[in-house]
Amino acid sequence: MAMTVDAPTVAPTTAAESPTIPQQDVPESAQRPVDQELPARAAFGAPWIRSTGDLAWKLVGIGLAVALVFYVVSLVQLVFVALFLALVFTTVLLPLGDLYDRVMPRGLAMAASLLTAVLAVGGLVTYVVSSVVSRWEELATEFGTGLTDLAELLTGNPLLAGLGTPSEWLADGGAWLQANAGDYVGTAAESAGSIAEGATAVVLAIFCTVFFLTQGGRMWQWVLSLVPADRHDRWQTAASAGWTAFSGFTRGMFFVALADGALAGVFLTVVGVPLALPLSVVVFLGAFVPMIGPVAAIVVSVLVALAAKGPVLALVVLIGMVVVAQIDANVLQPLITGKQVSLHPVVMALVVAAGSVLGGLLGAVVAVPLTAVTWAVISTLRKRTQGATPAAAQGTEPAHEAD
Repeated sequence: MAMTVDAPTVAPTTAAESPTIPQQDVPESAQRPVDQELPARAAFGAPWIRSTGDLAWKLVGIGLAVALVFYVVSLVQLVFVALFLALVFTTVLLPLGDLYDRVMPRGLAMAASLLTAVLAVGGLVTYVVSSVVSRWEELATEFGTGLTDLAELLTGNPLLAGLGTPSEWLADGGAWLQANAGDYVGTAAESAGSIAEGATAVVLAIFCTVFFLTQGGRMWQWVLSLVPADRHDRWQTAASAGWTAFSGFTRGMFFVALADGALAGVFLTVVGVPLALPLSVVVFLGAFVPMIGPVAAIVVSVLVALAAKGPVLALVVLIGMVVVAQIDANVLQPLITGKQVSLHPVVMALVVAAGSVLGGLLGAVVAVPLTAVTWAVISTLRKRTQGATPAAAQGTEPAHEAD
């Protein structure tokens, strides 16, 4: 027989029957209305001190991130150079591949664009070498005559009479070379190693360019697959902005360099400087190195004109090449690359200087495009965030009203 135990029953109480506490026994904090806000806790320091501190910590974080990037790049410099060159080749060849794509399959069109570039560069180099070889005897005679005239001019100047005679210069130069022969052997070995590394970087860049041109879209989709699905739009927006800035700057620099080489070639041919076409190629290549390349091209052109034709023509070449450089800096750069890169010329100069200090010649070359890509990504994401904030606020208003 089961035994049951009646559970004690508790009479329900209502709000009207709730016990009351005497008013004098209730603490003061309990008498405060629930919805009354508590006074804000006093913040440390003035607002400008807090904002300055936050900015300082952000700058420290950015500086550490930049230093880490440069450190990692220094460890894999060859890979970085190859990847940078591959991206440059891709941006230049992609429009040509799109043109070929109208009449042939996509993969074959990209391969044809790369083959066209190889044939164009090879043909240019072959023509330059053959032109120099065919005029070698004439050029040697002109250089010898120019150097003799230059030596007579220098020795005939009273201000330079204390420098000695050309024979004494040759004797001093030979003695100096003998004294520093060991250093030059080491420097030549280092240069040979650098040339080998450069050739390796170019081969690796061409290899990567083939896959970027033919499978670039699939490679980017694979990268997106590593990112959470809710971040795909943000990554796609940032990548599109960065690629647009990089490709626009690179193509703009290519056309600027082509225009500089054409102007320099026409000018040097008109004034009668030997090796006008090779010098125009030097100008074309120098345009890709900000600030340093144009100056180097001017110096080489003036030295060739000075050795071959004398100081008068050298002065004419100096003035003409400076005019070409000014057209490049004040006309071509703002019209072509200025629209692609939203950077002030002062900022570009400071970036190039900082890049050259941190990374030498390589830093000077990559400083502007990397800064342009970074600024384009930041600006695009900031506009995207500012555009999404009002929409998010409007979306919360109906829920607030429903509450």
